[in-house]
Amino acid sequence: MNAPVIEKKPRLTTSAMIASIATEGQRVKAAPFGKALVELAAKRPEIVGLTADLSKYTDLHLFAQAYPDRFHQMGMAEQLLLAAAGGMAKEGLVPFATTYAVFGTRRAYDFIHQVIAEENLNVKMCFALPGLTTGYGPSHQATEDIAMMRGIPGLTIVDPCDALDVEQAVPQIAAHKGPVYMRLLRGNVPLVLDEYDYSFELGKAKLLRDGDDVLVISSGFMTMRALEVAQTLATDKIGVAVLHCPTIKPLDEPAILEAVRYRHRLVVVAENHSVIGGLGEAVASALLRHRVQPAAFELAGLPDAFLEAGALPTLHERYGISRDALAARIKGWLS
Repeated sequence: MNAPVIEKKPRLTTSAMIASIATEGQRVKAAPFGKALVELAAKRPEIVGLTADLSKYTDLHLFAQAYPDRFHQMGMAEQLLLAAAGGMAKEGLVPFATTYAVFGTRRAYDFIHQVIAEENLNVKMCFALPGLTTGYGPSHQATEDIAMMRGIPGLTIVDPCDALDVEQAVPQIAAHKGPVYMRLLRGNVPLVLDEYDYSFELGKAKLLRDGDDVLVISSGFMTMRALEVAQTLATDKIGVAVLHCPTIKPLDEPAILEAVRYRHRLVVVAENHSVIGGLGEAVASALLRHRVQPAAFELAGLPDAFLEAGALPTLHERYGISRDALAARIKGWLS
């Protein structure tokens, strides 16, 4: 009797945790945050690095190797991590604290609010796995971190798109006086913005391309998706403009108002975050307060729900933030 033939299923290239948002063959840079911090720290001896048992998974291990006397491993204790960072900032140091976004924001929110922000301490919080950048389900998906952090007075929030954004943001957030929360892209990070004559400026939005039919206002890796969609829809004679907003707070309202005012086009806010409390609601508030009315307004973010676990490409398609899904949503809104 012949043994049954077992069909081998193709292996997923993206696992739940050790995942990259880069597509196959896309240009990437390895560990842009860690490398930028090591380079900056050579000139800034007051910079120290702290992590909650996640140096390898936030690229801070490069800093630890370069400056072992300035690196502090705090263990699985996010409240201690941020309380210690606040104490170091009081002594004149510039702490860069890393962990996963869910752990840093959810478990240690009160310490960020009371220890760091209330006293306007010079702590830089760089937290990995923002939004839907891991497939490990709600315990690891920080889909509401911006909503939580936007409510803290005086806190600057940065959501970089790619490796160029990350490496240029590091020295600027270090130079900024006061607390900063940056959504960290780690590992092999896509490189796209260098093709658009782009440079990061803290607090500034940048128009990467123009178009007559749609304006996509985006942050994080959704700017990469928006640029991909703009190229896709150009074949259908649909002109898509992309306004990248890497700084969520303070929001560059003048740039947003200028891009929307007097242009009769659909406005779509695309973000790797819940539609509740993120960039979309911040943009909508700005437009309402300044009485600027777009032809139509839509949110292309994550749903107000606990998301599923799985491989990232599958999840991005399911929740409407893949290239093809975003393109289809925009075409549907236009029709």
